[in-house]
Amino acid sequence: MALLVVVALVVGAELVARQLVPGMVRTAVAERLQLPPEHPIDVEVGGILLPQLVAGRLADVRVASEDVTVGAFSGDVVAEGRSVPIRGDAPAEGGTAEVRMTTEQLRSLLSTFDGFPADTVELAAPHVTASFDAQVLGASISLGIALEPSASEGDIVLTPVEGTIADATVRADELRERFGALVDPLLQDRRLCIAASVPAGAELRSIEVADDELVASFDLAGGLVDDPALQEPGAC
Repeated sequence: MALLVVVALVVGAELVARQLVPGMVRTAVAERLQLPPEHPIDVEVGGILLPQLVAGRLADVRVASEDVTVGAFSGDVVAEGRSVPIRGDAPAEGGTAEVRMTTEQLRSLLSTFDGFPADTVELAAPHVTASFDAQVLGASISLGIALEPSASEGDIVLTPVEGTIADATVRADELRERFGALVDPLLQDRRLCIAASVPAGAELRSIEVADDELVASFDLAGGLVDDPALQEPGAC
């Protein structure tokens, strides 16, 4: 009988923890991201909670929310943390985050970079496309460029792979052969530093166009949960 009582108490405590812990995480995330209290945030905590609460750490935490703004980035965010301290006075083991951006959200990000025609940007998987004006023999020619996105040392790199003149599509090397140095400035890789637009504890790992969204994946430093320096934007 006593054993049954103990089991019932443990089960009851676990159920209570399942009600309380996600709410605590949700509140902490909303405060950290300066989201309105009513902003929807989904929280999932893996494993049995009671041993994790005793240890003071949550083994696996997954947080998801739509239309979140972090620095210059806006989009739907999914973040996962490992061994996250309950009180936030110690580092986690690290984590990952994924930001999915629409065309408009990508344009907003790219508009922060001087000289980039952000208002012409479109998403055409697997490329980002943009339009530029090139001066050829004194005439202005509108040139469409398909750019392959990638990540390098935390930066976004946009590599021209093909161009469009009128209705004709040609490879980037064919454009160079046809117009030479006149279009070289348009056919250079564009390296965009985003460190000043995201927390210092978040580093861009990969970026790609999937369907009608740009998907950016980040590695999160464990100290992001407790170190103010890592929570502040980095520097370019």
